[in-house]
Amino acid sequence: MAKKFSKRFKKALAEVDQNKLYGSLEALQLLKKTATAKFNESAEAHIRLGIDPKYADQQLRTTVSLPKGTGQEVRVAVIARGEKVQEASNAGADIYGSEELIEEIQKGMMDFEVLISTPDMMPKVAKLGRVLGPRGLMPSPKGGTVTTDLESAIVAFKAGKLEFRADRTGIVHVMFGKASFTPEDLLANLKALQETIDRQRPSGAKGRYWRSIFVSASMGPSIGVDISELRDLKLADV
Repeated sequence: MAKKFSKRFKKALAEVDQNKLYGSLEALQLLKKTATAKFNESAEAHIRLGIDPKYADQQLRTTVSLPKGTGQEVRVAVIARGEKVQEASNAGADIYGSEELIEEIQKGMMDFEVLISTPDMMPKVAKLGRVLGPRGLMPSPKGGTVTTDLESAIVAFKAGKLEFRADRTGIVHVMFGKASFTPEDLLANLKALQETIDRQRPSGAKGRYWRSIFVSASMGPSIGVDISELRDLKLADV
């Protein structure tokens, strides 16, 4: 069955040449132009990599610190015990606790975007795997969400640090700002994401690593980006 698009989406789609790979700044200018929903849409990147995550040495899970922030309030939950619970509170965590918080999450409480745990609580947090895993919220040392330095982690995630991973098909889906950002600020965040993915290239990745990258507003059409231009770009050139 053919897809039925709204008049708003059709108009936005007409702005994009689907057979063209745009320069990164031009693509982001176009993303803003096609963000025509009645709310401040997120800016999203969808990146296909030459990896097969079913192999341990081809998995990608890491964090990126977006220099211009995410443009949204990030609610951080912390599972700890003893004095670490108070440390989490003092550092600005929105939700904090010990076994009682684990029980609340088991019952369906998901009022947070980031979950941080101290290492000593991870054996108990592990039983939340079925609840947290599908949502990408399971704490992990690689993602910076299993740590004893709660203050640094809380501050970093609230300031624009994001955890992301490649899905089982080798595609990374990540939000890197808001459509209300300037094209230059979006580019600073996209460049930080690209550099992070390059630095964290899995050891088992062979051949061409970057296959494609598309950006879009959350309710807008996909815009192809020239990945070679983005990787070669120096922000001072913009």
